[in-house]
Amino acid sequence: MSEPVQQWWARRQFSRGLAVPYEVGTFREAWGSYPEIIRQYHPELNHGVVLSQVPLAADVLLCWECAVGHRFAATPTEQRERPGRVRRRSAWCPECSALARPQPVILGEARAIPARPKRRAPDVCTKTPDLPKGTAFASVCAPKPASAAEARLRAELAARLTFTGGLNAVKVARPFFRHTEVWPDILLPELRVAIEYDTVGRYGLEHVGKRQDADLRKDRALRGAGWEVVRIRTGALEPLGPFDVSMTSLGARGVARIVDRLREIRGALMVDAYLR
Repeated sequence: MSEPVQQWWARRQFSRGLAVPYEVGTFREAWGSYPEIIRQYHPELNHGVVLSQVPLAADVLLCWECAVGHRFAATPTEQRERPGRVRRRSAWCPECSALARPQPVILGEARAIPARPKRRAPDVCTKTPDLPKGTAFASVCAPKPASAAEARLRAELAARLTFTGGLNAVKVARPFFRHTEVWPDILLPELRVAIEYDTVGRYGLEHVGKRQDADLRKDRALRGAGWEVVRIRTGALEPLGPFDVSMTSLGARGVARIVDRLREIRGALMVDAYLR
């Protein structure tokens, strides 16, 4: 059961036998993936305990304050999972989220509102071609690339490796967001390796919380189809898989690290055969 921060801190002092159970900065790197949460946290609202002293999975109620000034209590896990699929900064605050929802307007006398019919499970898209699991193909449903850094990485890899271009999807066994296909950022079909370029985005909402869970589902779907995944994790994003690469900026040295990862996955003999 969640407990107030002062009780949680006192209990940790007792169980660890230390006046300061966790030193300042202990969990700084882990929290670095959530810049908007860091901005909402104020030590003076939490009895002097700073955020880098709190484990991400701690069952403790902390006080937060959004940019508008709303104050609310939530556990670290509740805060990390809050954004969901909404792409706006207000998604980190429950009051801002409630205000952003349109409210029903009732005119005249109050009337009983009929119960909404149960939603039927969404149908799976029929535009995905009937291909064997693990086949790479050009999908008409795949979103267009929107990141300049992603386009640059694709060009840098094309300059180093020979691979089939124009493919943007991999056929998978189970539906993933209404499609039996997934859309990695870059596909290397000859090596059966997908490359993802991850940033937190403008508002700090991308690839964190529930979106990180979706990334992990996507990776499992690809591996289940016989592919491997290399995620380029920028900024403070922590690696998710065994072959992920953390980097601050893309350059010749970064591309060389990606090629080395490909050698770890498929072997130097096979990867070097596709070098230009």
